[in-house]
Amino acid sequence: MSHPHGPGHHHHGVGAETAVRPLAIALGLIVCFMAVEVVLGVVAHSLALLSDAAHMLIDAAALGMSVWAARLALRPAEGRMTFGFRRAEILAAQANAITLLVLGFAIVVEALRRLDSPPEVRGPLVLGTALAGAAVNILALRQVARANRSNLNVEGSFRHLLTDLYAFAGTAVAGLVVWLTGFDRADPIASLLVAGFMVLTAWPLLRASGSVLLEAAPEGLLPAEIGAALRGYPGVTDVHDLHVWEISSGFPALSAHVLVGREEDCHRIRRDLEALLGERYGIDHTTLQVEHTSDRLLWPDGRIS
Repeated sequence: MSHPHGPGHHHHGVGAETAVRPLAIALGLIVCFMAVEVVLGVVAHSLALLSDAAHMLIDAAALGMSVWAARLALRPAEGRMTFGFRRAEILAAQANAITLLVLGFAIVVEALRRLDSPPEVRGPLVLGTALAGAAVNILALRQVARANRSNLNVEGSFRHLLTDLYAFAGTAVAGLVVWLTGFDRADPIASLLVAGFMVLTAWPLLRASGSVLLEAAPEGLLPAEIGAALRGYPGVTDVHDLHVWEISSGFPALSAHVLVGREEDCHRIRRDLEALLGERYGIDHTTLQVEHTSDRLLWPDGRIS
């Protein structure tokens, strides 16, 4: 007898349920200031300002994709999209991380060139722009913090903005140094720090989104431990074909083939195991195929026992 966990019992995680309005407000703030910063960076001959603007471009892309993914995630599961569009936020997070790494590399190349031959930098303009950018960044951070940060893409956007705040601080220091001492190389040095922050932000995001796309077990959920807990339940004789993966942020899923004793109530055991998985591991989306043992079993690999 096969007893899958039916659709009526599936309780999807809230990872994709994001507050779209706060993200949209933060996006507007970032885009407006980014445009101003590009103009001022060109006027001031400041690579640090331009690298900050590049980082803000990634922030804008991250926020834009977060809004896009959040709206998609609200669509119901239908037709061929049996899980809806929840994985859109994972794809967005992956794209954000890759772009961040590419831009960081480009900034490093230009910064090294300017270290060798630094242009004249207008320190006061760099300092003023960086301080204004920090203020705008703080406002955007407060908006994103209101959204659901259990969503991987929203958390990625928050980290982008937090890193950008540190970058503005470094740029402000560079502008002050240039203004007071005339040391123009402070500007490309600050841009190298910005590039370093980009890489530090991108790598965890790339790793986390990659794990979801590769259908690895979610962080903190050990398949061996879960399998042992299922096998240890009274009446269960064996568990195999156990798979634990993550559909999207905060949406773990599990499937398994469970064998129970021939005299056991397989319906009751299935319900009990579902409750155990939900209460102990936070897995509500489960598909358990529960069958009674028999004298001769055909295993999935063709082995008969």
